[in-house]
Amino acid sequence: MGMDEEHHRVFSGCHNKVMTVLDVNKGKLIATVPIGSGVDGNGFDQETGLAFSANGEGTLTVVTESAPGKFEVTQTVPTQRGARTMAIDTKTHNIYLPAAEFAAAMEPTAENPKPRSVQIKDSFVILVIGK
Repeated sequence: MGMDEEHHRVFSGCHNKVMTVLDVNKGKLIATVPIGSGVDGNGFDQETGLAFSANGEGTLTVVTESAPGKFEVTQTVPTQRGARTMAIDTKTHNIYLPAAEFAAAMEPTAENPKPRSVQIKDSFVILVIGK
């Protein structure tokens, strides 16, 4: 979740491909905005007024308040599949997204009915998104 402390708003990414904007003082839903699939990390940059959703599909959704109480997507930035965790540097306003490439998962077995993909050696990167 991202938090706009000045305006008491929380930005939450949901797995139904929607970001909700909540007024925490009133306990009221202000807006919903479409985002990509596989969201994990959300953030808010207090200085720029931008909210972000890091989506596992390989996108970063950028949201702004276009009018009082009205929020909209201003940009969808391509990232890398699986880059769904994020951090914001409040000094540079850069977004940092860890990512890696993964090999296909093994076939399910009785011992391992839900095998996970294995990270490809030396493929880990930190993506930096800035203006």
